Amino acid sequence: MGIKGLTKLLADNAPMAIKEQKLESYFGREIAIDASMSIYQFLVVVGRRGTEMLTNEAGEVTSHLQGMFTRTIRLMEAGIKPVYVFDGKPPDLKKQELAKRFSRRADATKDLNDALKNGNKEDIEKFSKRTVKVTEQHNEDCKKLLRLMGVPVIEAPCEAEAQCAALCRADKVLEELNLNMDQFIDLCILAGCDYCDSIRGIGGLTALKLIRQHGSIEHILENINKQRYQIPDDWPYQEARWLFKEPSVLTDDDQLELKWTAPDEDVIEFGKNLVFCSFPFMAIPWLGSFSKPVVRTSVTAKAKGTKCVLTVPKPVTKLTWYSTGASFHSRPIGIGSIAPPSIDLGSKQSMPFTRSLCCGS
Repeated sequence: MGIKGLTKLLADNAPMAIKEQKLESYFGREIAIDASMSIYQFLVVVGRRGTEMLTNEAGEVTSHLQGMFTRTIRLMEAGIKPVYVFDGKPPDLKKQELAKRFSRRADATKDLNDALKNGNKEDIEKFSKRTVKVTEQHNEDCKKLLRLMGVPVIEAPCEAEAQCAALCRADKVLEELNLNMDQFIDLCILAGCDYCDSIRGIGGLTALKLIRQHGSIEHILENINKQRYQIPDDWPYQEARWLFKEPSVLTDDDQLELKWTAPDEDVIEFGKNLVFCSFPFMAIPWLGSFSKPVVRTSVTAKAKGTKCVLTVPKPVTKLTWYSTGASFHSRPIGIGSIAPPSIDLGSKQSMPFTRSLCCGS
């Protein structure tokens, strides 16, 4: 569901719709995360050196597990409750885009082989990343890991991005662009999406101007200079528009019940006296009422308007823990002498996936 150049388009034309925040600003929030995008990032970055990737003793790739574990812990350290949303079956309109991606990976594989023959390290690094593909096994590995950690997993019936958007809708972008939702969807189709080709020669900025001028794709097609802009044959923009407006998502409250539970101590082992130590928020009994945003209606004479404050119940159990990242009740301390945890995913060998540990007392 990616839209070409959307981030830059919004940054230039709706700057108030995008705001960079520190991770800690989302303290106490439930955050929906596109799992496939995260896994792809981990496979590209974590433990990669040229064509070499992070693996276990059996040679099985563990970069996705290392990345998923570390990022999830970092989010929980910041007081965030993550919810990972996994892709379901892609819509038929996306088949053409998927075929293009397959072709690009095939070309990258050929270029990578040439780079390996020539010993060009820079090209090896570049083309090896372009061959990365998130497989069903990668997804299943991460689902199992997250469930063992007590983190909710949603399996979207279709696109994960659509499910994330359904979980959290906001009108800030529309206000800044001065468009309604139908016009914004047409803007995304014109800018270039995964569901159909775009009109050659029309990028994001031109698309925005045309939508503001004519209001819809139909009116644009009536007035556009067809000698300058070539309209794709049998252009399925209406089907693409319908997919944006009516995506296949879970809406039943029973299907979307989100529960954060204690991690499975029998599967994720941290060694003697290290149970739950890397899961500070998951291990605390008061997680259910942890850090909920509260609107304070009474303000002081110096303050005006409403104020959002965060309240944290007093913990019933003191927890001291240490990590290489951030700390809960003490300063970060790296522990190098403790063996990393491993997870049994049904293979012959266990999969170690992190070197960042912490301990409780």
